[in-house]
Amino acid sequence: MTDEQKITELLKRFSPLDGLKRDNLLALARKVQIRELSPGQLLFKEGDTEKRTFYVVTGTLELTDQDKAVGTVEGGTQLARNPVAPVYPRRVSAKAKDRVQFISIDSDLLDVMLTWDQTGTYEVSELQGTQDESNDDWMTMLLQAKAFHKIPPANIQAIFMRMQQINYKSGDVILKQGAEGDYFYVLTRGKALVTRETPLSKDGIKLAELQVGDTFGEEALISDAKRNATVTMLADGAVMRLGKDDFKTLLNEPMLDWVSRDKAEQIVAGGGQWLDVRLPSEFENQHLDNALNIPLYFIRLKINTLDKSRNYVVCCDTGRRSSAGAYILSERGYNAYVLQGGINADSG
Repeated sequence: MTDEQKITELLKRFSPLDGLKRDNLLALARKVQIRELSPGQLLFKEGDTEKRTFYVVTGTLELTDQDKAVGTVEGGTQLARNPVAPVYPRRVSAKAKDRVQFISIDSDLLDVMLTWDQTGTYEVSELQGTQDESNDDWMTMLLQAKAFHKIPPANIQAIFMRMQQINYKSGDVILKQGAEGDYFYVLTRGKALVTRETPLSKDGIKLAELQVGDTFGEEALISDAKRNATVTMLADGAVMRLGKDDFKTLLNEPMLDWVSRDKAEQIVAGGGQWLDVRLPSEFENQHLDNALNIPLYFIRLKINTLDKSRNYVVCCDTGRRSSAGAYILSERGYNAYVLQGGINADSG
């Protein structure tokens, strides 16, 4: 039995994990590790607000309220089937009485997985029509994205119920540069190439290669612009797509954090970074002090050069292109804000 399978079996001992479907439990097991505490070591303090869900596997945790013992949680008991003190901020402190093995799970991820398990799998698996193991990978990747945690559970249900599956052959063009934006896409099978035609390259320069779980098509939907790139299948495969109106109301609006000029300047002053997504010629003509310029169509190609521990305030002239850029960053786990009204707005 592999470590992944062992953890999957272990997770079945806990509530509400024991209610998850097999594939979703396996996906969760990939994100979980068994950790240890030495005697006397704290798991968390009273007042802590970090959103982690803890389960005791072996050993005993002592729970205290203002240094007064109020209970224990011993691994293997009925009480240990449930999360330890799951209310935030924590109302008690938890300290190891002996050597304790425990499981720690991101609470937001768990909440999304539980919601997905109870709302989305049935409808989407019906649409897919096959039992290919990769089918669940794209769903898991989408749900594990930090930005997806901002989306209300009701929206998650609606998103997966309204998605449509489309099959493609190698060489098929999914979307064409210059066309109107109509759908948001998730690649669920195969590979695809993103290219952008320029005056110097009619065949197109390569911007990115998409794998299962990657998303595309959002820029044109958010900014109400034409497609800025062409996406072509490199192998036989499939996508799930969501219509423009559904994308805007169910996915885009909950995911974006808009900030005023004053708030944006506070973020930058606190160690954040202006990220200007306009064309280099626009940037050279006028830009904010110390701003970094990555044109919107290069965001996917350059995203790995950015720092996930830093806050980015994405800006353009009006806010339209920057909202598309911020969406892409947020979806991939970066801390992104959108400058309300853009740099041309009156900051007074």
